[in-house]
Amino acid sequence: MKLKTLLLGAAASVACAPFAYADGHSGDRGRDGELKIIYWQAPSILNPYLSGGTKELESSSLVIEPLARYDTEGALVPWLVDEVPTVENGGVSEDLTQITWVLSDGLLWSDGTPVTSEDVKFSWEYCTAEGGGCAQAEKYNDVVSVDTPDAQTVVVTFGVPKPFPYGPFVGAQAPIIQKAQFAECLGPKAPECTEANFGPIGTGPFTVTEFRPNDVITFAANENYRDPSKPAFATVTFKGGGDAAAAGRAVHETGEYDYAWNLQLAPDVLTRMEEAGRGKNVVSFGTSVERIHINLTNPSPDLPEGERATIAHPHPFLTDKAVRQAMSMAIDVALLTEIGYGDFGRLTCNVLPAPAIYASTANESCKTQDIAGANAVLDAAGWVDSNGDGVREKDGIELSVLYQTSTNAVRQDYQALVKDWWSQIGIETELRNIDASVFFGSDPGSPDTFQKFYADVEMYTNNFDGTDPESYMAGWACDKRPRPETQWQGTNMMRFCSDEYEALIAEMAVTGELEKRAELAKAMNDILMQEYVIIPLTHRGRNAAHAVTLGGVDLNVWDSELWNIADWYRIKSN
Repeated sequence: MKLKTLLLGAAASVACAPFAYADGHSGDRGRDGELKIIYWQAPSILNPYLSGGTKELESSSLVIEPLARYDTEGALVPWLVDEVPTVENGGVSEDLTQITWVLSDGLLWSDGTPVTSEDVKFSWEYCTAEGGGCAQAEKYNDVVSVDTPDAQTVVVTFGVPKPFPYGPFVGAQAPIIQKAQFAECLGPKAPECTEANFGPIGTGPFTVTEFRPNDVITFAANENYRDPSKPAFATVTFKGGGDAAAAGRAVHETGEYDYAWNLQLAPDVLTRMEEAGRGKNVVSFGTSVERIHINLTNPSPDLPEGERATIAHPHPFLTDKAVRQAMSMAIDVALLTEIGYGDFGRLTCNVLPAPAIYASTANESCKTQDIAGANAVLDAAGWVDSNGDGVREKDGIELSVLYQTSTNAVRQDYQALVKDWWSQIGIETELRNIDASVFFGSDPGSPDTFQKFYADVEMYTNNFDGTDPESYMAGWACDKRPRPETQWQGTNMMRFCSDEYEALIAEMAVTGELEKRAELAKAMNDILMQEYVIIPLTHRGRNAAHAVTLGGVDLNVWDSELWNIADWYRIKSN
């Protein structure tokens, strides 16, 4: 099966007409008043190029949009274009080195100015500007030029054949930003453009009226939105902060909010909440994996600022594979998943659990806890408890770790259990939890972000847009390590670097056969798993709750969860 003719078959199936959600409801824009959304992890910025946090990607998706995105089945659909380019329709060159996008007629920014190909080109220039620290840089891998032969046409040229050319400008992680607004925000200046980062001008159904970081965002219907009957809601109040339990109650029990995101709660708690009758729980499985990342660099505060957690200083003991392996073997992932997620979780031993064609079966031993085996691994590696205090050491270095994550009841349960298991193999663990708005924030000056990683291990969930994992797996390339030179942006939190892994990234970038691409993706996953630099814990469903009076919600695990918010509407009671 050649991608030259199928372009990933079902995984990249495309609609050839503008996507429309049939909500069975029509009328004037703003007819349904206020929509109230609660994300208990509060957004800290509305520029997804400066944050890899889901809360920023999704809140900004109300305002800024890509050329194409993924629907609930993972299929590509046109968004700011009338047709997704393919080899068959002439939009992708026969040699797979070019893709040509044509903007739809009459697109306007929310300030009333025309959207042009120059805006699209600028979005690439912005993300790839030297010193800018773009959080989504992997979306633009291998792009050598973006040309604009006319105001509506964008020609992306790759330095190598790209069997899957839908990284740039596709999905919530790679939207189009307005050149006029961000022109003075290139490179190191990017984080300094507060007005633009907090209030981007967009093409989406809503505009920002007020943004209070780590608190609340208010939006108003975009009067220049391309469908005059949408959005149905005149305003959106997007509340951030609190915790998952309070967010769930706000929909299910008090009815104060219409939509609650990421209800990371025990399954019995969610069931009891739903019994109140005001809300409905929804869940869908994609590629989200709760995992532990191992820091291969030294985060010690004794090091000079700017050198902590950088490759200049390797970690004193986590660079020993035996230690990482033992940490993984000691964990009972089945118990964690049962306690934390129930039916909303599945067992996985991979960081790439889906789609099925990409799911490796080479790491299944992680599903069985092995405390005795973990102790044996550490014994063989020379880590011993010589003074009887329960903590192993070697060459004067003790196995003592700082384990950080965001503040959340399920995550704190996971931490407590893992700490106990690690104590059984002679590893001392200090637990730290950080407010999610800060942990997943984008402030390069904060010591508490998951990118800066000033801890030994950290835990969170991540996933990727769409169904093709090329860009996602490339996120663990050597040059994707967060560091001062990138404003601490990047996707390779572990600071992992492998020549073998780099070679697989390069090979996948030019491989068109679907089965071969799957083999390469599995091989990359297996390196990460078998080097124990990522310890997968639970394949999480994306779960949310919405009011029974809210129509049009179609939970999407392949793109922004709020991807079709223009189609949401209020169900009127009879």
